[in-house]
Amino acid sequence: MALENKLGISDSAELARVEEKVSKAKALELFEKGLLNTFEIGTFDGLAKIHSYLFDEIYDFAGKMRSVNIAKGHFRFTPVMYLEAALHNISRMPQTTFEEIIEKYVEINVAHPFREGNGRSTRIWLDAILKKEIKQVIDWSKVDKEDYILAMERSPIKDIEIKVLLKNALTDKINDRTVYIKGIDASYHYEGYNLYKTEDLDKNKS
Repeated sequence: MALENKLGISDSAELARVEEKVSKAKALELFEKGLLNTFEIGTFDGLAKIHSYLFDEIYDFAGKMRSVNIAKGHFRFTPVMYLEAALHNISRMPQTTFEEIIEKYVEINVAHPFREGNGRSTRIWLDAILKKEIKQVIDWSKVDKEDYILAMERSPIKDIEIKVLLKNALTDKINDRTVYIKGIDASYHYEGYNLYKTEDLDKNKS
């Protein structure tokens, strides 16, 4: 069964296809229109705006804190009853160094504030913080899917692995369209979405 959605799609495979196409195009718009520079950087409010922009055409819950408990495998994300307080605390975490920023990213992943689309929206959020604070972003196309997933799974207990992995992929090409687009494709690939190339969804192309 597919997640309840605005499009009335009941087949989960069809929903995944539509979700990928629509939200990737919206991710490109975030960059093209300079919208990321207008959102709060490093807060849940800023993350909620990213999530809402990506998924508003698909889900009623876009940009809204989840109201159900969720888990992945044996890992349970922050329970709903503690979620609002956790997000408030995460928003106030320091973000002046690379290490602090990744620690903040690990915590927002543990919180998993949305019903769906957490990873894809938080990676854009992470890059926005890195860009603002240390004038670098991650070239996600250089981060192997399996390495990333394993490092993130272990990060709540030990974050050294994800720090090393992401530090090795840093670039100072913070306004480079190609780096951003390849990053969106890689980010979606981590979650199993790889039918469409972001570049091909550019509405401005003739």
